Amino acid sequence: MPPVTRPDAVLFDCDGVLADSEGLVNRMVALDLTARGWPLTPAQARETFLGMALPDMMPMIRARCGTLPADWGQALSRRIAQALHDEVEAIPGAVAVLRAVAAAGIPLAVASNSTRGELRAKLARLDLANFFGDRVFTYEDVPRPKPAPDMYLAAAAACGAAPGACVVVEDSLLGARAGIAAGCRVMGFAQETDARVLAAVGAVPFATMAELPALLGILD
Repeated sequence: MPPVTRPDAVLFDCDGVLADSEGLVNRMVALDLTARGWPLTPAQARETFLGMALPDMMPMIRARCGTLPADWGQALSRRIAQALHDEVEAIPGAVAVLRAVAAAGIPLAVASNSTRGELRAKLARLDLANFFGDRVFTYEDVPRPKPAPDMYLAAAAACGAAPGACVVVEDSLLGARAGIAAGCRVMGFAQETDARVLAAVGAVPFATMAELPALLGILD
């Protein structure tokens, strides 16, 4: 492996990178939309919505389900947040990576296309909030969700780092595109997304969290 430049900050996605939450969320979305006339399995929900923020999901949902209750999105998000708070587990090895990055003195941020309530629930359940402090971003905190670069630009600024000196850790195509658009190096966690898909947009694929410290240049 060629020499690795240690980043000035590491910016993590959450779902599928830190929190093993996508299966739970996809089940809940699939159940709700199936009841509203759009038959979906959890796998189909994942394929349709992976990495998307709720505002970007809504046009597709309305096209298939018709008129929705005015508070549908908020109500679904509250149910998801409660389930996440009660059930979600960490991606194997993710907490060890956060500890290693923090021990190396590198600032961390988290940037998720979920709602504030959902992200807070995940961080609380997994006891991760102290790693990030106030460097926590959702689509509600920036003008545009991923794949726009806004969230990762805000996260880099919160860490006091230039985007080009940051590493983004993502698992979805939309998220990888957001990191690349922000000018960051992107490490693509290829647990669910094909490594070739991540590499095609400029991410460096990796298969397990145990590989990440070496990719970040923080191994002794």
